[in-house]
Amino acid sequence: MEAPHSPAAEKAPGAARTHAPAGATETDARPGTTVAVDSPERMRELGRALAALLRPGDLVMLTGELGAGKTTLARGLGEGLGVRGAVTSPTFVIARVHPSLVGGPALVHVDAYRLGGGLDEMEDLDLDVSLPDSVVVVEWGDGKVEELSDDRLRVVIHRMVGGDQGAATGHGGTEHGETRYDDRRTVTLTGFGSRWSKTDLGVLTD
Repeated sequence: MEAPHSPAAEKAPGAARTHAPAGATETDARPGTTVAVDSPERMRELGRALAALLRPGDLVMLTGELGAGKTTLARGLGEGLGVRGAVTSPTFVIARVHPSLVGGPALVHVDAYRLGGGLDEMEDLDLDVSLPDSVVVVEWGDGKVEELSDDRLRVVIHRMVGGDQGAATGHGGTEHGETRYDDRRTVTLTGFGSRWSKTDLGVLTD
């Protein structure tokens, strides 16, 4: 679980466009949009800005090494969606449902590290929510949950420098290093399917 940080009131930081990340083989992927983030607070800002683009049925896959900031971004998404409860790492329960407090979609936050993958296994979690009516955010989802939807957003977080310095030592650990070491990240967002072909991710760089 990542340590909480105070949200900032500024807009998400700007950055340049890039091509789709290596390994993305789907032919319907849009060119990726990359945002430079220099603090955990800015990561939460980016999550809040991204939440404004989301709608029921969206699948967001978060990819990045331990300590990269996946749960911090998910926390910002929860704040932007106006859901109940603090968004924390769902490692030990695999998935948590955060109902909306503002009449919007619920946030289903999934840790797929120990999940074999696929729609059937997601349904076996007995989530008290309809996935098509929710925003589903999956950490460690690459190669496991793509079949949930042809329309999905892949978010890849990389450390710009300082590689392993702030990383946790095991899955489910905290990201204490984010405030003591280099906090700079690049976040690349790549949309797949017709849903994201109609969405301008470039607004996140404003």
